[in-house]
Amino acid sequence: MTDTAHTPAHPDTPARQKPAIIVATSQVVRGAVGGRSTLFALERLGFRVWHLPTILLGWNPKYGPSTRLVPDEATFSSMVDDLIGARWLGEVGAVLTGYLGAAHEGAALGRLVGAVKERNPDALYLCDPIIGDEGNLYVPAETVDAQRNELMPRADILTPNLFELGWFTGRPVDTETATLAAARTLPASRVMVSSAPALRKKSLSTLLATPKGAFAVEHAEIDGVPHGTGDLLAALFLAQLLEGADDETALVRAVSGTFEMAARSARAGSDEQLLSEHQQAIVRPMAMVSSRRVFERSVRA
Repeated sequence: MTDTAHTPAHPDTPARQKPAIIVATSQVVRGAVGGRSTLFALERLGFRVWHLPTILLGWNPKYGPSTRLVPDEATFSSMVDDLIGARWLGEVGAVLTGYLGAAHEGAALGRLVGAVKERNPDALYLCDPIIGDEGNLYVPAETVDAQRNELMPRADILTPNLFELGWFTGRPVDTETATLAAARTLPASRVMVSSAPALRKKSLSTLLATPKGAFAVEHAEIDGVPHGTGDLLAALFLAQLLEGADDETALVRAVSGTFEMAARSARAGSDEQLLSEHQQAIVRPMAMVSSRRVFERSVRA
């Protein structure tokens, strides 16, 4: 097993029209989670973003309660129909879904993904099935079912955290081998698992399972990790794939950027990602991470 340190480079790419990306996830007024994190990263990298908020909150619920504005089923479905019928739909090269404000949004977003792929068969769909973390669900059971039944089966890329992977698969995820085996049972061709078991002490791993193999990228643990790093990681990974990076390169660059943003924000004493102040981490991260291929007995065809 080889282990190589990477300082990912971002060579200048020729100017070209980048695809639009539909992002359907939460929106907060204050903070850098959900859509605020995802949109900032994608737009900073030059992508045009269509943002469909699934819920509007004053701030991250971890700070305490705030008013929740969730579109009712008819309103949300009507908005999705507008997007499906939009004359610009052909511009869309990817869809990213994250936090659902209500279970009924799952079916509507499934229709949207289907319409985008019908118009552009090469479009990518990344589903970040946000349901919980740190051993706890923070959405109702029917919303979990909407992620599982309406969205996850359509995904090209799934990005659960370790808790979500264990919840959806019902399998152990306490070792790297077990985590990879669980990831292989999910329907997407690429499954990226954050907060996966690391081989090194005081480290965190992000594990990627693909049809051509599996890869792990590790970095040092961070004290006081800011909120929203999962949103940023998913956005950066999708962006790299759309830029034409191979799976391992996309993983390294996404993890490096997320790690650097988290480390710089935590060092400044912030529990939020300081996106504006440290946006260079998104464009050209310099954080050192360790990448290796994970060998397994068999790879799903």
